[in-house]
Amino acid sequence: MESKLSWSGAVVAIQPRIRLMRSFDQRDHSYLGYSLRIDGTVDSLSKSYTIGIGKSLQARHGIRAGDLLEGVCSPVGNSDLETVDYYKVSRFQVVKRSETPSNSPPPWVGVPPSLEIYRERGHRRLAAQTYERSCVKCIWGCFMAVEMIIDQWNPSQRKYRRETFCYGPKSCSLYRAGPPRKVPGRKGMSWTEEDWVDEEATRHRSNDD
Repeated sequence: MESKLSWSGAVVAIQPRIRLMRSFDQRDHSYLGYSLRIDGTVDSLSKSYTIGIGKSLQARHGIRAGDLLEGVCSPVGNSDLETVDYYKVSRFQVVKRSETPSNSPPPWVGVPPSLEIYRERGHRRLAAQTYERSCVKCIWGCFMAVEMIIDQWNPSQRKYRRETFCYGPKSCSLYRAGPPRKVPGRKGMSWTEEDWVDEEATRHRSNDD
């Protein structure tokens, strides 16, 4: 049987939990829910960890940084396809609501929008160091598990990695794109995802949106 572990702790950050499928110059997103970064305990051990929750749970509770939570969860089954440590949350409770006052962004904190809003906004690539230094607590940051089909004629040939993205305002003073990303293909080929891809994905938004 799948193990279930008791957990509790304070939410340090909440961000969208999105998986990216790449196949050379094609990409597709799976909107799984939200990722909670927690300082607390799992199975009575004190630690910092991440938990994946579904969009319906977030819609019911409006979780934000500073909330105290508890429940039970399971370790992820395939770490290649997930950026969180645990998921399949049940017996969930909000123990105490956050009393942390709103900050002056960036970064943006508070209750994140629906996954549909993230999809509508589109994202830009975000330098990994910038994400870790400045954006790990921002509701517009996203740490994605990336699955890559290397050969379209042999879809079983796959590779995995992590990528960081920004869904936030284009005018954010903390934003740094980092170098263009290369996607491996069959027979040693590769495709470079240049700046125009991000520009196309976010061209419907104004600079401060």
